[in-house]
Amino acid sequence: MIYRDYGVTGKKVSLLGFGGMRFANIDNTDECIRTMIKAAEGGVNYFDTAPGYFETKSETVFGKALAEMRRKNLPYYVATKTFKSTNDAIRREIEAQLKRLDVDAIDFYHIWSIITLENWDARKKEGILTTFRKLKEEGLIRHICVSSHLIQDKIETLLKEGVFEGVLFGYSALNFKTREKAFDAIRAKKLGAVAMNPLGGGLIPGHPELFGFIMRPGESVVEAALRFLWDHRDLSVALVGFRGEQDLAEALSAMEKYQPRTEAELAAVKEKAGDSLEGLCTGCAYCDDCPQDIPIPYYMDAYNHKLLKDYGNSDLKDRLNWQWNLVPKDAGKCTECGQCEKTCTQHLPIVERLKYIKGI
Repeated sequence: MIYRDYGVTGKKVSLLGFGGMRFANIDNTDECIRTMIKAAEGGVNYFDTAPGYFETKSETVFGKALAEMRRKNLPYYVATKTFKSTNDAIRREIEAQLKRLDVDAIDFYHIWSIITLENWDARKKEGILTTFRKLKEEGLIRHICVSSHLIQDKIETLLKEGVFEGVLFGYSALNFKTREKAFDAIRAKKLGAVAMNPLGGGLIPGHPELFGFIMRPGESVVEAALRFLWDHRDLSVALVGFRGEQDLAEALSAMEKYQPRTEAELAAVKEKAGDSLEGLCTGCAYCDDCPQDIPIPYYMDAYNHKLLKDYGNSDLKDRLNWQWNLVPKDAGKCTECGQCEKTCTQHLPIVERLKYIKGI
């Protein structure tokens, strides 16, 4: 395992991190714990979860696994998050989280999912930074972090607060072009940098033919996608959501056989990326709260299928019909309120795409 500095905190974290949002069967507690223990035995020491993963079940599983790690003297750092903004709400949440995680303090506590600067301003006004500082002073959290989906250089405004010690942000072979400036801002502040969605929400392994630019002879597309991230020397952790032991074994094998590229070689790889990768939805589903009850993630998935396969509108219709049991005309329920675009982590033109789908 490779370990890197988490910013200037003095913590050494595993370059391969364990994300707790994709367990294949969260109700099989023993299986989930076994996967986490095998990860720790393989050298993983960064474990990330959130209260919204499986309706707090992920944090509960983490708590049991962390207790077993302590029993086995396996080192770990735990990270989790909160959407709450007011002092009372955050206090209630973290009290429950500490109990579920069975720890006295959270190593890396994140202000969760800053999508727009307007959203950030609203949460600041509710006192979120004051509360986080107090939590750290009280020893309930060790490092103040943020989860951000801001693209280009917008994240610079967020980081000017001077309070954050680490950032969790989307970065992969799929979206690096729109996230490079954000990464540059994180680097400039010497913060811990943790990349989420390293496999592009499943789109990368699902379409290896599009990602030949990152692959070396003998590599699977999953190995190539992870190693592409690891080649970024300022990245602290690439956070992978493991479904189970098979996923974990593949990632650990990729790490064991990892041969880093030089910075010049990495730059050359990025130059090979085609413009066809821009604008693909990674399926985070933050848009899935439409006032008209349009299942937007499914429509965007179908639009991805059109972009990826380029078989025309018949393919889009087939995807909607056979995969999601939907028809194009129902996209016309959209009133263009824009709520979905405000929550989109990739800032995609969702309204425009729904209009297109309606018209086919």
